[in-house]
Amino acid sequence: MTDAPPDLSIVVPMHNEAGNVEPLYDEIVAALAPLGRTAEILVVDDGSTDETFERLRGLHARVEGAQGARYPLRVLRLGRRFGKAVALDVAFRQVRGGIVFTLDGDLQDDPKEIPRFLAKLDEGCDLVSGWKRTRHDPASKVVPSRIFNAVVSRLTGIPLHDFNCGFKAYRGEVVRGLRLYGGLHRFIPVLADAKGFRIGEIEVEHRPRTRGRTKYGFARLLSGPLDLLAVLLLTRFAGRPLRLFGGPALVACLAGLALELCVLIQWLAGDVLAARRPAFWVGALLILLGTQLLSVGLIAELIVSHRADSAEPTAVVERLG
Repeated sequence: MTDAPPDLSIVVPMHNEAGNVEPLYDEIVAALAPLGRTAEILVVDDGSTDETFERLRGLHARVEGAQGARYPLRVLRLGRRFGKAVALDVAFRQVRGGIVFTLDGDLQDDPKEIPRFLAKLDEGCDLVSGWKRTRHDPASKVVPSRIFNAVVSRLTGIPLHDFNCGFKAYRGEVVRGLRLYGGLHRFIPVLADAKGFRIGEIEVEHRPRTRGRTKYGFARLLSGPLDLLAVLLLTRFAGRPLRLFGGPALVACLAGLALELCVLIQWLAGDVLAARRPAFWVGALLILLGTQLLSVGLIAELIVSHRADSAEPTAVVERLG
């Protein structure tokens, strides 16, 4: 590998994709060859339990042994399965290219689309997301995905059709500013948009899976709404949490004070039983709730004002290249 950073970095997270290792690498190389740009290919093995890493080790030896190999292969193996978000986060901290691509390791993304992504970036976009208009997946995966994308687009105001498409192209400064964990990889365009980057989309071909098994499970349906809530919090209130808690706190306090004022007026008018009615206790609870929400908001403001980004411990247990 030369000291000069490559033009492109191709990032591929993999988990139990042994049968796709060599074919995907060969397809990526075939797609890169006509471009005349330097590139590196970075594969992250996310705790595979099949022969994925052994295949990657053999492929790495083949690439390193080839005279004048144009596209060096780098491999990072994680000690266990951390999930796609962590795999991408680890890769994004390692990439050297000015433009970064991500694509899934299941061969359903066609590397021949890479020139079209580059053309879209040249139009002024900082992040280009693929859109799998026609999908070769079971309905149990397609239907929830379409509902998810429609909801996210509506709530965030970002006009994308496929937020979770693994085939994306980024300018290097976009990925170097991302910190991914949990299920945040599904919301990368939302996180990038919050930082002021320009988002684009192109329609891409989606191929049927021919090897391996899908990693999509029912748990994703349950975690998706929670991840969306977390993203909205991170993008809208991460730097101003008091606004998140302060609004409900003021509403609760004002409603409670209004009820207590009504009770006081009744008591002054001679209704000695006013303080025993439900309105008195509801008003007191609303004031207590508002005070607690306001306290949480103030504490969150203190945490935000004093926080410092700390480097997360690496999950990489073995490196090739």
